[in-house]
Amino acid sequence: MHRDELKITAELALVELDEERLAAFERSVTALLDHFAVMSTFDVSDLPATTHARSEENRLRPDEAVRDPELSDRILEQAPDLEDRLISIPNVL
Repeated sequence: MHRDELKITAELALVELDEERLAAFERSVTALLDHFAVMSTFDVSDLPATTHARSEENRLRPDEAVRDPELSDRILEQAPDLEDRLISIPNVL
């Protein structure tokens, strides 16, 4: 990445860089781009897609309805203030 492109990117991000920080940023970005260039040489076409590097399957639980008809009554009994079977929450602002 050219220094002019880095300056434009910094301006768009509203980041002020002096020459010393710009030079350090240029070295860091160059190292990242070099690393990505090496990574792009590996053939990953036969690798399956994953959502997490260490998980083997999605962690999903079944979506089941609560079968306790008295649960809402027990929850409402514990509420400090009710308004027509709705929990009333005081205004914060």
